[in-house]
Amino acid sequence: MLSSAFLSATNHLLAQSGWARQRLQPHAGQTARLALSPIGDVDFCVTADGYLAEWAGEAPPDVGLRVAVGELPRLLVDGLETAMRHVRIEGNAEFAEALGFVFRHLRWDAEEDLSRVFGDITAHRLMDTGRKLVAEGRRSAERVGGNVAEYLTEEAPLLVPRAALAPFAQSLVALRDDAARLEKRIRRLEQRARRA
Repeated sequence: MLSSAFLSATNHLLAQSGWARQRLQPHAGQTARLALSPIGDVDFCVTADGYLAEWAGEAPPDVGLRVAVGELPRLLVDGLETAMRHVRIEGNAEFAEALGFVFRHLRWDAEEDLSRVFGDITAHRLMDTGRKLVAEGRRSAERVGGNVAEYLTEEAPLLVPRAALAPFAQSLVALRDDAARLEKRIRRLEQRARRA
């Protein structure tokens, strides 16, 4: 199930991206294993037309891609490009580089898919509205975060304001130095008292 879901989703993205299929076509017949520990592995190969197909062979794959399941939420939040920074790729260098490049730069054209269901104009308006909602959500979250930080630093001083950190750090350094000098003086006085 994992294998078929991964392959169908990736092939859908590849269908929207001719450049990606062209990048994979020279590697037709080569095999790869995507290890999603601890869920399982997805074994696939590149077809002559640049798509991915299921592969079940006894030989080791040409390329191995390893990603921890804990990194998968990054795919949803940050996108493939950011998530690919946390994927270990090993094996055939040229094929690994091609797979890495394709996976880093594949983008879902949601507007294209929506236009098949709702038509071009409605799909464009839905995507535009979605982008505006996401942007407004980010701005609202930033404003709320700023207000909470201001409340915690100014009105109910549970946090130290950023402007007060530098003088506080300097005071700590001076206190540490003074304590070290005092300790040194006490040792000297103790040594003199023992000699006397």
